Amino acid sequence: MASLKDLRDRIGSVKATQKITSAMKMVAAAKLRRAQEQAEAARPYAERMERMLASLGTSVRGTPGAPPLLAGTGNDQRHLIILATADRGLCGGFNTNLVRRARALIIELQAAGQDVQLLCVGRKGRDSIRRDYGSLIGETIEGIGRKAVVFEEADGIAARVREMFDAGEFDVCTLIYAKFKSAISNEIQAQQLIPAPIPEASDDADDLGGAVYEYEPSEEEILVDLLPRNISVQIYRALLENAASEHGARMAAMDNATRNAGERIKGLTLTYNRTRQAMITNELIEIISGAEAL
Repeated sequence: MASLKDLRDRIGSVKATQKITSAMKMVAAAKLRRAQEQAEAARPYAERMERMLASLGTSVRGTPGAPPLLAGTGNDQRHLIILATADRGLCGGFNTNLVRRARALIIELQAAGQDVQLLCVGRKGRDSIRRDYGSLIGETIEGIGRKAVVFEEADGIAARVREMFDAGEFDVCTLIYAKFKSAISNEIQAQQLIPAPIPEASDDADDLGGAVYEYEPSEEEILVDLLPRNISVQIYRALLENAASEHGARMAAMDNATRNAGERIKGLTLTYNRTRQAMITNELIEIISGAEAL
């Protein structure tokens, strides 16, 4: 049985931990509010960009002048997976779920006989997946969104991806991230970036509000400028969604830890009181027994 001093020390240690988790919960809640506003503000622009690409790309797909970012390389043998995770832990299953989705995709692609390489955005994703697929990791980018996610960071990642594509290092690029739904819920997404996914058939009239547009300059020239920008926009949207999901997961995890610490303190306090009462009772019995012996 633990001594009273040991129990007091354990209670003090758990109380100190509870203060830390409670503070981390409040910090995560404050950051979540800002990150959620940013993520929700970026969604309409990114979604409209996708619809515009669908409108332009449908008529250009398959033509000799189609940009490589739209048409692809004509092959799908080499895949680049961008795994976007956090640099820090203590956020529940956020990083684990992202890594699990990446592992599933790697297994699926390798089973089909295709080559895979990884670009890790975030230290936790790299640390987890390199145990099984360390040889596939080509590059790791850390420190993204340390204060707040900015477009320049996403544009830098997109520039690196375009550079790798132009160098012929991959044929297909897929981005894995967590789409924010609520403070306690997110949805893991695997979004293809290159070649740009264009629906086989798109209802332009509905998408453009019933109007039919003629583009000047040509669709091909617009896509040459729009496709690289779309990669930056989609990565930026993914990083914002990831940031909001991370803060929501951390807030939920720290809330659970704080409540668990409270339950642990109650249990230790009860044990402490019972142990103290038993010691007092034993001392009283010894005193009474000694008095009767006299």
